[in-house]
Amino acid sequence: MTSLYLLAAEKTSAEVTNWGARIGWLVGLALFIALVYWLMREGWKWRGTLQSDLPELPSAPSSPGDATLTMSGRYHGSTAAGQWLDRIVAHGLGTRSRVELTLTDAGLDVVRPGATDFFIPAAALREARLDKGIAGKVLTEGGLLVVTWEHGDKLIDSGFRSDRAAEHNEWVDTLNKMINKREGAR
Repeated sequence: MTSLYLLAAEKTSAEVTNWGARIGWLVGLALFIALVYWLMREGWKWRGTLQSDLPELPSAPSSPGDATLTMSGRYHGSTAAGQWLDRIVAHGLGTRSRVELTLTDAGLDVVRPGATDFFIPAAALREARLDKGIAGKVLTEGGLLVVTWEHGDKLIDSGFRSDRAAEHNEWVDTLNKMINKREGAR
């Protein structure tokens, strides 16, 4: 009993925190996070280098004609056609952003504030469909408008989501009619 009394009467308590070890762990964790971020950034740049054979993106003609359809929404990225996880990052196609789409007889104008705008000529359009996902973005069934187009010698799927998802069906119908009409004229 006296030994318990002596322990309780001890004037100093044990050191609870080893600040040197704690700071060392925090610095180590910060360095690890910085390394992972740097590796991801280098991987993104390497993917862009591997896709450097992709030609420059076309820009909109000076007079594209009257707008058939317009849409505000989000651009979720582009992939190799049929490969929904093979993201294309060359020429800024991998950058997600807001988007303003305008469909004319000349093609599809993709205006992206804060990212590179591009234009898909009507002759390059191949298909439009509703899908549920594209490289890093999965939505409900039919929640994504996917436009397949040809650029250089590659087929590309680009994913868009309207602020008003009810517009997607009209876009698919109009784009596919435009494509079939052009192919029938050949």
